[in-house]
Amino acid sequence: MDIRFQVESTPVLGPLLVLFAAGTVVQVWRGAWNGRRALLHLAAAVYVAAVLSLTVFPLNVTWGEYANQAPWIGQVNFIPLLTADITMVPNVLMMAPAGFLLPLVSRYATSPSRAALMTAAASLSLEATQLLSYIVLNNGRSVDVNDLLANTLGGLAGYALVTLALRAPALRGPLLAASLPRSAALRADRRRTATADGTEPAPIAAPVVRP
Repeated sequence: MDIRFQVESTPVLGPLLVLFAAGTVVQVWRGAWNGRRALLHLAAAVYVAAVLSLTVFPLNVTWGEYANQAPWIGQVNFIPLLTADITMVPNVLMMAPAGFLLPLVSRYATSPSRAALMTAAASLSLEATQLLSYIVLNNGRSVDVNDLLANTLGGLAGYALVTLALRAPALRGPLLAASLPRSAALRADRRRTATADGTEPAPIAAPVVRP
């Protein structure tokens, strides 16, 4: 039996984006989010969809006589930098927005090292998905450790850019207004403001442990 078909990104990711946009409108209507925060969420969702469209989709499902018979281990390049070339640049550019968004949406991206680890984890998830699609669907995508390195470098570049943007008076206000309440960027700004005013930031209450 020979089965061959292709799953495009639009029928899968399109409805998910529409549902997310509808939920964002509801949050704004309820007053939970302001307009800038809603735009940040929508931008992050569109970015994630774009990355998935580039790295995972389209899914070329091939089973049967014409399926790729090469072992999956041959699709993985474990040696870093040996085959590195200019093709790493698109991976750097692709993950730079992730590094830019992380301090605005996550409370854990408090340093370059943490941002790098979070970007590396996201990149590793993408590479694992590509490998799984090859094993299960014979999708034909290869897995390269150089992609992981380039993606992590892109995350660091994006983190450096958002750090500079938060220091620019014209950009600091809009970015902080769009960031999540417990985001790393907003909490760091509060600490800097408290230090500049000569006051100590309010401590975070310890969790109540019930017997």
